[in-house]
Amino acid sequence: MPEHVLMSEIEIITDGGRRRRWPATEKLRIVEETLEDGASISVVARRNGVAPNLLYRWRGLMLDGGAVAVSEDDDVTSNRAVRQMEYRIRELERQLGRKTLEVDILKVALDKTRSKKTDWACATSAAICPRSIAKR
Repeated sequence: MPEHVLMSEIEIITDGGRRRRWPATEKLRIVEETLEDGASISVVARRNGVAPNLLYRWRGLMLDGGAVAVSEDDDVTSNRAVRQMEYRIRELERQLGRKTLEVDILKVALDKTRSKKTDWACATSAAICPRSIAKR
């Protein structure tokens, strides 16, 4: 092997410098390419100029949250997580309804005992000190 080798061609790949924004239609098209039989995510990513990890992320979002997930850059909650949250909300609403009913029952009971207690207190004080009641 010679000591020095002349290089005839050098290819330098540089980063674009900025984050690229992908329209939702492009994301969907690229993700749908990966869903075809025999499609390799790495090959599809290379062909479209997308990082493979980004393509995996888009694909996961689409499979979890549908096409809406791919169209938004925000964090997307999966359908399963949404169902779990909706179930939790229903449970909390049931608990709130039970607690509201308990409070209403206790208010009625308190009103009844308060009137009995007041009547009993007046009757007792009238028996003990009849003049103080008569002066009122």
